[in-house]
Formats: sequence, C-alpha cells, structure tokens
Amino acid sequence: MKVVIVGGVAGGASAAARLRRLDEQAEITIFERSGYISYANCGLPYYIGGVIEEQEELTLQTPASFQRRFNIEVKVGHEVQAIDRAQKQVTVCDLASGQTFQAGYDKLILAPGAQPVRPPLPGVDSPRLLTLRTVEDTLHIREAATADGVQSAVVIGGGFIGVEMAENLRELGLNVSLIQRENHLLAPLDQDLASFLHAHMREHGVNLLLEQTVTGFAETEAGIAVQLAAGEPVRADLAILAIGVQPENALAKAAGLQLGTKGSITVNERMQTSDPDIYAVGDAVAITNTVTGQPAVIALAGPANKQGRVAADNIAGLDSRYAGSPGSSVLKVFEMTAAFCGLNEQAAQAAGLAYEKLIVSPASHAAYYPGGRQMTIKLLFDKQTEKILGAQIVGFDGVDKRLDVIACAMQAGLSVRALKELDLAYAPPYSSAKDPVNMLGFVAENVITGKVKQFFYEDIAGLPKDGSVTLLDTRTEAEYRRGHAADFGLNIPLDSLRERLAELPADKPVYVMCQTGIRSYIACRILQQNGFDCFNFAGGYRFYASVHDDQFDADCRTDCGL
Repeated sequence: MKVVIVGGVAGGASAAARLRRLDEQAEITIFERSGYISYANCGLPYYIGGVIEEQEELTLQTPASFQRRFNIEVKVGHEVQAIDRAQKQVTVCDLASGQTFQAGYDKLILAPGAQPVRPPLPGVDSPRLLTLRTVEDTLHIREAATADGVQSAVVIGGGFIGVEMAENLRELGLNVSLIQRENHLLAPLDQDLASFLHAHMREHGVNLLLEQTVTGFAETEAGIAVQLAAGEPVRADLAILAIGVQPENALAKAAGLQLGTKGSITVNERMQTSDPDIYAVGDAVAITNTVTGQPAVIALAGPANKQGRVAADNIAGLDSRYAGSPGSSVLKVFEMTAAFCGLNEQAAQAAGLAYEKLIVSPASHAAYYPGGRQMTIKLLFDKQTEKILGAQIVGFDGVDKRLDVIACAMQAGLSVRALKELDLAYAPPYSSAKDPVNMLGFVAENVITGKVKQFFYEDIAGLPKDGSVTLLDTRTEAEYRRGHAADFGLNIPLDSLRERLAELPADKPVYVMCQTGIRSYIACRILQQNGFDCFNFAGGYRFYASVHDDQFDADCRTDCGL
C-alpha cells in the first residue's frame, strides 16, 4: 500500500508515525513544502524571544531521523501542486530545482495546515510586514528583531500568535505596540476576563491599542508605518501581521473535494474527505464542536495530532473515530496564564442557548501557605440541563490544572453540580481542601437551588439611582477606602452586619459587593434569612475594578482563606 502525506508538521507527522507502527510494509512518503518537519509550531514565538535558545530544539525529528526510526521517506522543500483523483497521483514540485514529477498513492492524507490571513490592504505585501507560520519565518523574524538599531515593533492582531509575539518581542527589550480591532484580546475570552490580561500586558510595557482598525501599511526610511482609521499611524522598525489564520484548502478545492465552514475541508469521523481514499487532518479541516454539535475550525496542535492518529488507524483497517473538540486551550501571557474551553458568552448567545454563568475568584492554593495568587474563573452552564457549556480562567499558578479538570468533566458529560463531588488532590502548596473546581460546583448548586441570586457587571449601570434599592459593600473600611464601585455608598463590614441590620430599609432590594464574592454571599444568606431580597455581585470588587478600570489586585486578600 502506497500512502502519500501532504504536510509533515503536527497532523501529518503524527499520521505517518502511527501508520508505520500499525503497518511495517506500507510505503509512506511525506511531502513538506518548508525545509523542516515535525517541528514545534507552538514553540516558534519562544525561540524569537530567546526562551528557547537553540534552533535545533524546535524540531522533534529531521528527515534523516524519521527515515531511520520509521522507514518513512520525507521530502522537504517539495510542494504538492495538484491531485489527480482519477489516476490517484499527485503532482509534486521540487522547490530547489523547479522540476515536477508525479507520485502515485493508494491513500492520501492532506495535512496542509492553515495560512496567515493577509487582508487586501494597501502595502500588505511589504517585505517589512512579517508573518509567522514556519521555522523559516521564525528565523527571519528573530534575525530582524535582533538586528542592530531595531528598537520597536508593532503587532497587528490580538489572537494567540499576536499576544505571544508581543510578549516575546517585549522580552527582547523592544518597544512593542499591539493593535487589535476588537475591544479585547483573545476571541475565546469574554471582554471581562480579558481585562485582566490587558492590565498585565500594560504593566509589562506593551502599548495596547484596542478597537483600532488598520487601513494600510507604508514603508518608511527606518521601518514601517501602520495606518489606522482613527488616529496617527503607528511607526516601528518591525511589524508582525497576526490577525488570524485560514484553512489551507487550495489543493482540496482544486481537486473537487467538499469544503465546509470557513473554507475548511469537510471530513467525517474517520477523517475521510468526500473522496474515501483521501483523508484530511489538522488546521485545514472542519470538525465537530462537542458543545454545540456544529462544524467548527479549531486550529490547535492537540486535535491535529489526534486526528492524524485516527486517519492512520482507518487506513490500516481499524475502526477509529474522532469525536470532536471543545477547543481546550492555554496561553502564557508574561507571568499570567489564560485558559479556556467550550463556549464564551458571545458564542453561547449566537447558538441561542439559555445559560447561567458563575464568576469566582479563588486562590491557587491554601491562603496560609506562602505564594498563593488569585485566579478568576468564569463558567457557563445550561439552565435546564445543567450541562457545562464552557469555562474561562485567567490567573497565575494552577490555571491550566483547573481548566483541564473542567474540560475532562465536560467530555465525561458531568453536570455543573457534579463538580462539587470531584475528589481532587489536595496539599497546601497545590490547592485548597475545597479546590477552585469544587467551589464552582458549590456556587452552581446555590444558584440553581435559589440560595443566592446573582447580579453582574453589566447589570450595574441599570440599577435604580433613585434610592429604591440599597447598594452595599461588605468589605472592611480599609478595603473600601482603597477603592469601591460607584454608587455603592454604604459600607457595612460583614462581621458587623448582624448588629447593623436596622440601617437597611427592609422594603428595598439589597445589592451586595465584597472583594471576591464570598463575603457578599455570606451577607446575602444573613439578609435573606432576615427577610431581605438580596443579590450577590458575581466576581467581587476585584473583578469590577479589572473590567471597569483595567486594574486588579493580584494578591490574595481576606476572602482567599474563607
């Protein structure tokens, strides 16, 4: 059996290695357009920033090592230009010599990945406007960023690559501006969670330009100028275009294979295209979003590797299926971490889902053990079924651990209340006896059973200002003096609340805030059992300050140990 694989990075290399382990006799050939295979796509920005010091550390295999270990022929610098489905052969160009030839196949795997989006703007083809996709791109950017006299860089786009490039260029000591058309970074996050990252990046010297539309590019004597719809151009020595990626579908489209959402290659659960002898994997394909059940393009290394394995299994005669992905992701942003899976609010609303949300701000580990830092977790669940729809977490230590637990719970079909039952490992340096994931389950149960009613940041502007409601802050006087939400003019510390109930009009609803939402919840339980109609502010003042002012308290306060 002859198997040809187009693309030798995550999905393609994974498929090739798996297929060899299953079939020692198969004739397997990989054609890779770039000069490298099996390289760490996700590590490329960190080589530019100097975190990964040696270029060789980016490549997990070379053509020679792949040949020795797996007996697979790897031809780098070879671009597959056409597929002849009738003759079952591909046309290949040796980019070094320019010569073309045909290679036959019994089974074909397409793993071309995704390509950077280059919008049709004036100056977009300037050689000074760089994109990041391959090792060659990485080497070029690293050389440009470390050249004599280079002091500034501008990054266009606030997605994964844009944020990572901004961080790593800043770590090189460059003055960095990041331009984003939307009002927040990282589309999988909601704006409220992204606000924590905005503050942190600004603390590290990144000039964030949000809600700015780029209209074109112009070369200058020293570098490049990025022109904006509003405001002066942003001038820099170096520019990185990172506004997103799109499936590389040219081969599939020309071959008449079925395409789907965003121009992706349509595949079934076995990773077969509309031609049963052609498989496709990785960033170029549409898979099932396991939360909505709808097709989605999820350009991540984990799914690509799993899909490569599934394709290889089926070619080898096994019955292997890829169920889809909720898009579990994690990202380093200087000292902070952002992680997410499933749906955010915008996606849930677009899907027409009736959801409830929770916002909690637990400590990364027991507050009495030194070094604890707070994280903020936002979780969405279906009001009727209690199905977990998605989670977003921003913080410092332990963020990835909690996101992974929630992602596993989602895949296992656990309800949001079941999170309180999870028996998770605990020791003071690592967690609390009630882990942050357990806390989500406790809060969900309180909300579902009516033990607490919530209100959110977006509700504050609509609260009556005519005195018909009571706006109460239950933090200490010192905390209140450091800063409080506008219109929350009444400060009664929680520990004094029972003795001061007479100060609250019994016939008015009470909206309560504290630092992270724990003391205000306790206050609401006191008030409700004394006949008051009470609402707890989800996330606390720390959350409010981040969304409202792009600033937040990174250290644990008194709420952390409660």
